[in-house]
Amino acid sequence: MTLLAIAEAQASGARLAPACRIVGISSRTIERWRTNPDGDDRRCGPHQRPHNALTAVEEAQILTILTSSRYAELSPKQLVPQLADEGLYLASESTMYRVQRRHGLRTRKRVTVRTHVTRACTVHRATAPNQVWSWDITWLPTTVRGLYLHLYLVMDVWSRRIVGWRIAEHETADIAAELITQICRDDNIDPRGLVLHSDNGTPMRGSTMVSTLQWLGIVPSFSRPHVSDDNPYSEALFRTLKHTPAYPQLPFADLASAQRWVARFVAWYNGEHRHSAIRYVTPDERHEGRERSVLEKRHELYERARDSNPERWSRSTRNWSPVGLVILNPERVPRQAAA
Repeated sequence: MTLLAIAEAQASGARLAPACRIVGISSRTIERWRTNPDGDDRRCGPHQRPHNALTAVEEAQILTILTSSRYAELSPKQLVPQLADEGLYLASESTMYRVQRRHGLRTRKRVTVRTHVTRACTVHRATAPNQVWSWDITWLPTTVRGLYLHLYLVMDVWSRRIVGWRIAEHETADIAAELITQICRDDNIDPRGLVLHSDNGTPMRGSTMVSTLQWLGIVPSFSRPHVSDDNPYSEALFRTLKHTPAYPQLPFADLASAQRWVARFVAWYNGEHRHSAIRYVTPDERHEGRERSVLEKRHELYERARDSNPERWSRSTRNWSPVGLVILNPERVPRQAAA
């Protein structure tokens, strides 16, 4: 019966693999049945349920979390650390991904085009806040065709925290210089020796900006010309900003509406967003020195979860130790040397 249905589908123009997926049978099984139509089924399938599998109650609890309005927008890699901070361990990230696939909850991943570009030669290392900053400018669309607002964003490379921002109608070195000066003044930061990295845009290399950095004692750092990803932290921040589900689908009506939205985004990014490169703590927790206690609580929670179900753990628990060193544009090891 199955072979007849597959044959009719192929005769109508369907391909074998998609037809088999609809039926729920592998194309290799269909080919084996056609080769030996009088043979047995020979599909083994699972002989017994794994002893460490999730119970029906545990899987139902995970499904409730995954489909709740509070956590539905979070991926498992973001959800598991957040639940750990709330004192709850349900399953690992891979298990939650499997539950998502099993129940059809996975969303299609956005395709990202990546190209290989050599990194910058200047290497900066940060071991604490306010040692290395990165900044850039991005455009925000308005309701007037061809007219954009300009968002200035400055972030701390070590903590990933947005330390300052401003929206203006133009790109100028004067605005950038005022922003850097304001950040240092409002946060009571000693800027001497601080590295400020940017690309080679006109506002970055303007005379007002360069003279202001010299007056403050800040060390300017620039990407190499014609290299698009020598300022990776700011580029990643802009990608997060414009790909977050809360990003407006319509252009901004005016400067005030753009400022309100960016203010909400900065508050979320600094205070709620768990960054993957810093062990899924928030930038505020890392910048303010609270990450160690957060990660220690996660480690204790994982140890208790392992002790309660040791058969589900084949290795040690997840590494929740703080990330000490962050490098801006690390030196690339040649492939031959690495081999």
